[in-house]
Amino acid sequence: MASALRADNIVKRFGSVTALDGVSMHVEPGEILGILGDNGAGKSTLMKILTGYQSPTSGTLQVHGQDVVLRSVDHARSLGIECVYQDLALVGGLSVAHNMFLNREKLRRFPPGMLDNGEMRRRARQVLEDIGVNIPSVDLEVERLSGGQRQAIAVARAVSSDARILLLDEPLAAMGAREAALIIDLVLRLKARGNLSIIMIMHNYGQTLDIADRIMLMQRGTVTYEKAAAETSVPELMDIVRREYRAVRSA
Repeated sequence: MASALRADNIVKRFGSVTALDGVSMHVEPGEILGILGDNGAGKSTLMKILTGYQSPTSGTLQVHGQDVVLRSVDHARSLGIECVYQDLALVGGLSVAHNMFLNREKLRRFPPGMLDNGEMRRRARQVLEDIGVNIPSVDLEVERLSGGQRQAIAVARAVSSDARILLLDEPLAAMGAREAALIIDLVLRLKARGNLSIIMIMHNYGQTLDIADRIMLMQRGTVTYEKAAAETSVPELMDIVRREYRAVRSA
């Protein structure tokens, strides 16, 4: 079976700066891949290339075994690749239902051009129920929800568009234990459906090992470590990072 998404020898340069230096990675159908690394490791640049936001300087991409050159974010979405960024791209003053259909609103046949609010509310409730997200009402303004609930809405919006590959950029950032548990449970429920591959860009090693099937550590624009999550540990990962810090300081 072909990988859901594969990148081979990706290089990305910005003038004289090399952000990615020969990065190769893959995520399998139904797998959760956790990508770890400090700020400046190249994680965000890799994510932007995988979602069509930026083009690599060199290297190749495959989606479900087919060679692709991603021309734009919309092109990536047409291939089933969706991303939830840290800022979530939600409008606080709009309802849950309207945020779920932001930029893809449902319109009534008559009178033409009018929003079909009833249909959007119905579909939003159905999507949230299908993936086990508990929101008091889809008519609530998003700004009244907790951080965990807002993250869940952004994830639900992504998977409702028939995503087959979902990228999550620091989905647990600045969350307390209760809200982080809500998102972890949601990610594991999505995995259990079996039709979605998930890439999570993370900082917290312990949380990543709890969620991911496989982890990949990036340092200075390269992949320096990759292993099944069950075969590694937080101390092992910390030791690798400590060695990097010592090498940088001694240099």
